[in-house]
Formats: sequence, C-alpha cells, structure tokens
Amino acid sequence: MCGIAGFSNPGEQYHRKKESWIKVLDDMNRIQKHRGPDDEGTYLDDECGLAHVRLSIIDLKNGHQPMIRQKDRKDCAVIFNGEIYNMKSLRNELERKGAKFQTTSDTEVILVGYMRYGAAFVEKLNGIFSIAIWDGALKKLYLFRDRLGVKPLFYTMKRNTLVFSSELKGLFQYPGVEPVIDREGLGEVFGLGPAKSYGKGVFQGIREVLPGHLIEYGKEGWKDHAYWKLEAKPHEDSVKETIEKTSWLVHDAVRMQMLSDIPICTFLSGGVDSSLVTSICAKTLKKEGKQLDTFSFDFQNNHQYFQANSFQPSEDRPWVEKMVTYSGTNHTFLECGNMDLISDLYRAVDARDLPCMADVESSMLYFCSLVAKSHKVTLTGECADEIFGGYPWFHKKECFEADNFPWSMDMEPRKMLLRDDILKMIDLESYSREAYQKTIDETPKLYGEDSTESRRREISYLNLRWFMVTLLDRMDRTSMYSGLEARVPFADHRIVEYLYNVPWKIKCLNGEAKGLLRVAGKEDLPPEVLYRRKSPYPKTYDPDYERMLSEELRRVMAKGEAPINQLTDKKKVEKFLESPKDYGKPWYGQLMAGPQMTAYLLQVNYWLEHYKIRLNL
Repeated sequence: MCGIAGFSNPGEQYHRKKESWIKVLDDMNRIQKHRGPDDEGTYLDDECGLAHVRLSIIDLKNGHQPMIRQKDRKDCAVIFNGEIYNMKSLRNELERKGAKFQTTSDTEVILVGYMRYGAAFVEKLNGIFSIAIWDGALKKLYLFRDRLGVKPLFYTMKRNTLVFSSELKGLFQYPGVEPVIDREGLGEVFGLGPAKSYGKGVFQGIREVLPGHLIEYGKEGWKDHAYWKLEAKPHEDSVKETIEKTSWLVHDAVRMQMLSDIPICTFLSGGVDSSLVTSICAKTLKKEGKQLDTFSFDFQNNHQYFQANSFQPSEDRPWVEKMVTYSGTNHTFLECGNMDLISDLYRAVDARDLPCMADVESSMLYFCSLVAKSHKVTLTGECADEIFGGYPWFHKKECFEADNFPWSMDMEPRKMLLRDDILKMIDLESYSREAYQKTIDETPKLYGEDSTESRRREISYLNLRWFMVTLLDRMDRTSMYSGLEARVPFADHRIVEYLYNVPWKIKCLNGEAKGLLRVAGKEDLPPEVLYRRKSPYPKTYDPDYERMLSEELRRVMAKGEAPINQLTDKKKVEKFLESPKDYGKPWYGQLMAGPQMTAYLLQVNYWLEHYKIRLNL
C-alpha cells in the first residue's frame, strides 16, 4: 500500500516556480510518509504535480512511483495506492496484444492498461485502489477509486486547481487549503459520527471520490463518472448451486489476495469470518511447506472484567486457541493496557484526521503497530457481516422497522452533552434522517419483490454504503499508520454483487445468522467454530479505564480555552460522568456505549485543537 497526492490546473505553468511546487509535493509526501515508508517520489509537469510514498509489496526493486511512460510523445504518469489482485491475468492479456513490460509490478499493469484502453480499463481491475493518472497528451488528470471504497481518496478545488490526497491531512499541505468546519461538518461529527456521508470529507469544501467512480479533469472542465454500480437482479441459482458458488468465490478471493512478494499473516479472532480466511490461507501455505503467522487481540486482565451481553456473548481467546490448533498456525496473542488505549485515542485521530471509533479504533491502531514490526501484509475477516447479514439489525424487529440508521437509532446520547445553542443551530435528528433517506432512495430494488425482501435490500445497502465503509476506513488508517497493508477478501466486488441478490431465506440458511457462509465453509472449519455465535471486536470492561477516561475529560474541560467547551455543556458532561455507564446500550454499532462517548469527546477536542480547526458556524 501507499499514499498518493497531487494537484492539477489546466491554466497553470508549474515549471515557472518549479522549486516551490516540488516543495508542496514533498510536504504532501512527508505528511503521509507512514503510508509508504520504503520509498517516495514526485513528478511535475506544466499543469500537474504528483506525489507518492511507497510500501513495497510487489516487485520490491522496480516498483518506484510516479511511474512514467510515453504516450503520443507526451508523459503518461501514474501513482497508485492499493493492490490489483488479478494483475497476472491482465498482464497476460496485454502481452498478447503486444504490450511490453519493464517490471513485474501491478502499477505498470495499470499504466499500460490505461494507455491501451483508456479510463475504461478500470472496469477490468479486481482489487483495492485509489489511482491518479496524468495524461500529458490529453492534458487531463484522472482519479479512480475502487468499487467499495476500501482505499481512500479525498479532493478539493482551490480556484481552478484540483487538489487530491489519500488522507485529508495531505490536502492541508497545499497553499490556502485550510481545515474549516461549518454546521454541516458538525452534523457529520455529532449526528453521524464516527461514520460520515459518502462523498463528503467533513471539512468545508472537501469531498471524496465516491466508491466505483472516476473523476476526469482538464481544459474541458470536470466530469464525474460511475464506472460500477450495484444492481438488483433475480437470483436463479438453486440452494446447492448458491452454496457451491459462494464457497468458490470466498476461496478464490482469499487466494487472490494472498498475492505478495513478502510473507503474509492474518488477524484471527476465533469468529467464523477471520477463522475462515485463516483456514484457507493456512491450507494454501501448507501446500508450499510454509506456516501461516496469525495474531489475535485482547485487553490486559479482560478475563477478569468481561461482561457478557446480547452484543458480546463470549470472549475470543478460547476460540482463537481452537483455531490455532486446527490450522497449525504460528500464533501471537497481543494485549493492550489502559494507558496505551487512552494515549492512542489521539494517535487514532492523527491517523483518521477525524474523531473516530474511540478506543475501538485506538486499540486497533495499537495492535497494528505491533504486527507491523514483523509483517507488512495481513488478511482480515472484515465485511462478512455486512454482506452475509450477520449484524443484529438484520434480524431485530425494532431495527428492521426503524426509520433511521439501525446501528444508531437513539440520538439522545449524541445530543445530551451539547450546549443548547448548538442543538438549536444543528438539528442532528433531521441531519441523520436526511442522510439515511438519501441512501434508501438510492437502494437498487427488484421489481415485483415483496415489501419484506425489499426492506432487507435497504438494510443491506445501508450497511454497504455506511457501516462497512466506516470499518474499512478504520482498517485502512489504523494499519497504514504503521505501514501495514490490511486486505479484506470478503469485500471482493464479485462476492458483494452475488450476495446482494441472494434471497434472505438462503442467506440466512437453516434460520442461522450468516447460515449460507457457515455451510459454504463447512470443509474449512471445525463445527464448534463454524457455528459460534457472533461476538464483535473486543473491548475493555476494566472499570479503571472508565475512571481514567473521566479524569482525562475533566482535566481537558477545566482549561477554559479547550475547544470542546465551545460545543458541550459542562454541567451536562459532569452529570454524565457521575452516572453509571450502560455497556449494553451502544449509541453506535455494537461497541460504542457510555465510556466510548467520553473517549469520543476527548477525540473531538484533540481534533479541533491539534488540527487548528476554524469553526464557521
């Protein structure tokens, strides 16, 4: 994986002030260096500048970027963040048509493919990517983002200049691009956070390239194209055929994503998703005489304080041990302490450039930093719940019938700590409901489907566009902050396309949540793991952690100049801190309850302060 950034203006002559513009590109690289610690490069043409930092995974010696070739006697340059898993078959196809390659990198496959087929070549790619291509012959900049938004790509317009970057912080290195939050931005942070609207960058004037879209910018102006859209289609496969195809798709996606010139590892929680990915990887490597490395995560002394509830019924460690024995992996148990958890709350904001999933995110950041000491590539079990229907809101009546995001139905925890004037200024409930309704209106529907199945499509589409992307953002930023590439086999677009149209009675086979996935994976897992009840990513239940959070927030708010004081009511916050926290009633997802609200406020304050954000209300 890597970090990309740059700018383009059809009326500029950047070479006139070459040194100053190269410095801007160097600054963009410096601020994203964590994404690519192995190499870096810049490119400047009269109307375009490109910057790239590289994490070397494929063709370690020859994959330097920006990569430049000649097209019609003009430069054609590419920078790329991600992996193209079908690069070998695409390369073979291009070679049959006469293409010559100088490297074995997937970057060159993208560039040569573009030079032969144009921007439509993106439709052939199976992978996770954000790509920028400067076509000097056409004098156009193209930005591409993968179908499901696994890899980030933000942009803004500064007069007639398009500025883009993998991470928000890269944009702020361009002269005149400043971090400003308006009322809409506060609606994102407090009404939707830690999620955010797709297409928006939260900061005023900043957007993101939509998943499955490409942007074209040149003298003729600006064009935004959707090269991929999810479609509703009749499902014509029998149950047996559906099981067989699902099994094949999952196995093929995992094996494709094992592509690497360096050793890989997996994250293993003992749940069906990560266990299935681990099992397939372990079997594949065993045929090559290799042993898979695996990692699991928990909190110090969590067995002492763990509180089972409807969202988190069991601890992970006993199940991890079963899978390690079953798959014969070389396993490492990693643990996080309270001090690391709190200090990394702020590093998590640095990584995401936004308030995020509180300690759910800071712990992942901490664990990824440990894994990155020995590995550069990992495969995870993320996204299976969104695609196969594993979350409670696919099943619970109140969630199914809710006229709002089912993972964030109760807005009171979001409102109860804010100042009254802020609440009058920003109607959080309306902001959230409008965002929800926009996605409902976009949901691909199948004519003639009954209302129940139609509603299931809505919930599925909400998950793909919102909840899954939030977790993908978490995985990208927390892993790439330490130079670790995290791959997500279940987010293969072929799996998403197929499963979106599988009827619920098959998806929930035998009345079991994710029943189809479990039956499809029966040859790869022991029965007790295969049918383990879902238990999400672990969280700490240590009362000392809650106490330390409260003390930290009190200390922060005691400073009159603390920016959080512009938004929250001190009396409301103190009352909240003195009340017992209900771990079983999350305000976002399955894990973010009372303590995570305290941590979220700490993140908001740090974000406003550290990024020197100007409030434009």
